[in-house]
Amino acid sequence: MNEDEARVFSRLLKPDDSYDENGVYWADLGWVKRAKFVGKTDMAETKREFGNFLQMVKKDPLSPISFYFRNMVLPGAGLGLEGYVLFSIGNLKPLFKAGFPSCWGSKGTACSGAWLAAIEYMEIVGIICGQIGVGVLGDWFGRRWGLIQDATIMFLGLLMLVSMWGVTLNGWIICYVWALWFYGVGVGGEYPMTATSGMENAVGSGKISTKEDRLHRGRKVTGAFLMQGWGQFFNQVILILLLLIFHGGGNPPYSAVVAQWTFRVSFAIPAVGTLWLVYYRTYKMRSASKQLQLQKKKSNVTGYDTQSLKMTFHHFGGRILATAGTWYMNDVFFYGNKLFQSEFIDVVTNSSDSIIPGWLYNLINVGVSLCGYYLASFLIDNKLYGRKNMQTVGFLMDFILFVIPAFNLTYYTSAAHIKEFQAMYFLSSFFNQFGPNSVTFLVAAEVYPTAVRATAHGFSAAVGKLGALTAAVLYNYIDTQTKFYVVPWFGLAGVVLTVVFMPDTTGLDLKEQERRWAFIRAGRGHEYHGVAVHPKHLSLWERMRGLGKQYDPELDYAQRVQEMRAEWEVLMQEKVDEKAGALDQADWEDLDHEFTPEVQEYFKKTSKSPVLAGQQKEVPLLSGQRLDDSDGTIDEKRAV
Repeated sequence: MNEDEARVFSRLLKPDDSYDENGVYWADLGWVKRAKFVGKTDMAETKREFGNFLQMVKKDPLSPISFYFRNMVLPGAGLGLEGYVLFSIGNLKPLFKAGFPSCWGSKGTACSGAWLAAIEYMEIVGIICGQIGVGVLGDWFGRRWGLIQDATIMFLGLLMLVSMWGVTLNGWIICYVWALWFYGVGVGGEYPMTATSGMENAVGSGKISTKEDRLHRGRKVTGAFLMQGWGQFFNQVILILLLLIFHGGGNPPYSAVVAQWTFRVSFAIPAVGTLWLVYYRTYKMRSASKQLQLQKKKSNVTGYDTQSLKMTFHHFGGRILATAGTWYMNDVFFYGNKLFQSEFIDVVTNSSDSIIPGWLYNLINVGVSLCGYYLASFLIDNKLYGRKNMQTVGFLMDFILFVIPAFNLTYYTSAAHIKEFQAMYFLSSFFNQFGPNSVTFLVAAEVYPTAVRATAHGFSAAVGKLGALTAAVLYNYIDTQTKFYVVPWFGLAGVVLTVVFMPDTTGLDLKEQERRWAFIRAGRGHEYHGVAVHPKHLSLWERMRGLGKQYDPELDYAQRVQEMRAEWEVLMQEKVDEKAGALDQADWEDLDHEFTPEVQEYFKKTSKSPVLAGQQKEVPLLSGQRLDDSDGTIDEKRAV
């Protein structure tokens, strides 16, 4: 390979957003050089995106809005709708207590206490069923099928919630419980399907990965995930407006009729959006399963890849502990955040019977959470901060913000110091989103192979929901002070699990991970030497097991060239066999989608196969290049 040919391969295999001008991987640079490289790369990308933004505005001032809608809102629409519905369950509880005191009140006897408690339990159980079941089915039948199924189940569940009724109040509660369980199944499937489809859509279909995947994969997924926050926001706004409309104000008392109208209309609104989502996913997302189908074709798998599932648990056991374990710890915290709210609202409002103050403070909290969501989306792909640091800091801050009031609760819940208590409440919400809540959703799909990605994500999310179930059950048996003693330590456990078992995939090419998995699945994992086993991208646990010692950039570069040659020769031989050696221009154009003309020319020239070496093709020249007359190679030094 001469200098010009080496330059072509270097441009393909060592993109300038991951390698410096000397071909050194960014994670191999010293801290000072790394900071300069990352700053330079990020600044160039920011300028490029801002330039594109200005061009869009010049052509159409509203085009950035439609761009955001297509790339963030639509991929996360399912999560936005489920965020609206699921968080309305907690928001409606004080309204139900006020409107149906004989059932929900502290002295109510019309409804079974077991069924009232089942409202929260069965919702979570339904979500867990959906996360595991649809995760497996999504890897079996495809992402598109799972997305359509989720939207359909959620729509039917909303119809049940809008129309539920009972001869008695207890009968109505039973209908409510089963409607939530059914809706929860669709919600559970939404987690693995949104994460995997959003991530895989950022990956190109060619042999070489795209800059979009390397620089913005995390932003693309978390941008969809944060729609859950907007769902919570709009739910709270709509509930406040509906109560003002049907009640004529916000002050108690609240009648049963007002409660009925408010909750039924609030559930009918997302039903319309969910029905549209069924249509959109059925007719506008036909290629959602493309990457999964490609991987199955490479592995000669037609159904569910059980071999990959077994090998994932064998080779990535530490990662499963990281993604599932940290999600569990986070959901205990996510549920525990409500402890703050109930305590300070009682002090601020002097235990008022009005439900409006609680809703308004919840609205503020959702706004703070959205700030955390967006900041996470902006920094999650930054190579100097990234996934692992974000999750570690988030867990640590939540631990601190819970442990401080835990050992001085009377002091912070007094009227004189309630503002400090409020500040810790809002900050805990912020760092939960700007930390483990966003990162767990992304990483639980990112660190696993495509063949079982939805299964692994669904399993991790289901274990996380067990954390919410743990909190829901535990909080019924301990007082507020004890709750504050218990909750902080889940945050500290999250820090330990993140530091020890979670790999940092920030800046790592998703296709490179698939390449490593191909070696592992073929029983040749020890022969892989690429950046997926760079110590930067491995967990402490994996480094302790010696995986980082396999990393060898020079040997990996030679391997990648040979892998490209082998793939090219297979495709060429198929074309030659199909056309009896007579290839036409259309055949070459098909290959151009997989390999650049320069790469094809080099492989043709150096191929040891007499059949392939004899094939001729005119290679289009790049600007400023000409062919060397002696050997047919591209000579960039002899500019025209």
